[in-house]
Amino acid sequence: MSSLPEQFPEDPERPAPVETAAPESDPLPAPIPEINPNHFHLSDNPPTFSQDDNVPLFEQFTSPVPKPVERIPNFGHLAILALIALCALFTAGLLANVGIYFHLYGVTNVSQAGTEIHYALGTEALLYLFSFGAALLVFPALWHKGFFDGVQWRGRAALKRSGILIGAAAACFVLALISGSLMPGPSDAPIDKVFRMPGAAWILAVFGVTFAPFFEELAFRGFLLPALSTTFDWFAEKNRNRPPHPLDSDGHPQWSLPAMIVAAIITSILFAFMHADQTGYSIGPFLLLICVSLVLCWARLGLHSLAASVIVHATYNFLLFSFMFLGTSGFKHLENM
Repeated sequence: MSSLPEQFPEDPERPAPVETAAPESDPLPAPIPEINPNHFHLSDNPPTFSQDDNVPLFEQFTSPVPKPVERIPNFGHLAILALIALCALFTAGLLANVGIYFHLYGVTNVSQAGTEIHYALGTEALLYLFSFGAALLVFPALWHKGFFDGVQWRGRAALKRSGILIGAAAACFVLALISGSLMPGPSDAPIDKVFRMPGAAWILAVFGVTFAPFFEELAFRGFLLPALSTTFDWFAEKNRNRPPHPLDSDGHPQWSLPAMIVAAIITSILFAFMHADQTGYSIGPFLLLICVSLVLCWARLGLHSLAASVIVHATYNFLLFSFMFLGTSGFKHLENM
């Protein structure tokens, strides 16, 4: 016989088996509700993104690199200006040779052109104009600001202090008179020979009060002085591991006092050397030019204005030419110089 329990047919009178509850430790999964696709819309709950969702990976954990302070004009800009001046000098010399070729003003050779006032000052004026025109095109593109803003022109600020600036020019003129008495230059200096050229005195006077002060100040106090000041501070910051001086509210550099003093002295020595050939390299006029240049540097740095040094320079030259005009009876007796 089989050991399996006997299977009885289902008896309707027999009570149904009692269902026992499942143990609590093994609950049955909840039934999955049926999803009606007609009730589901993407626009019902649009996804939201926080501000950090657009930040590249790991960027929010890294500190931003500070933008380096750009101080202008710096030594690199001064080198660019020197390159522009060399190209302008070549162009001016080429035009002078064209004039000689066509015997302009009766000049037939280079040596003769050196003693003709139109060639002497004309070449210098062309050098200034070509350099200035190229600078107006090049530097605004490098600085991302206007040229006169980059060199800190600030004409209105200079005009407000015009009384002090004119007084500084008058003090330089008195110093020139004292220097001429104590340490006079040679009696037949190269500049004296230029003045004795026919019609040269008036041309030199106009040129010395207008063109010369503007372009000389632009080169020496507009580019050289700031570049030297920035270079001095840059070396000091690197040696002492210090951050650079912050820019002022207008985006212009601020320098330390030692940087401005050293830069002013170097600028003044170079300024005196540029004019030394005109006075025969005599010590008296050389020292005078250094002192005058220091005053010009003071005007530029003290008022943060290139226009201030231009006003002092132009006024000083005007006083010199006026004194010369009176002493030679209207440039008629240049032998009295």
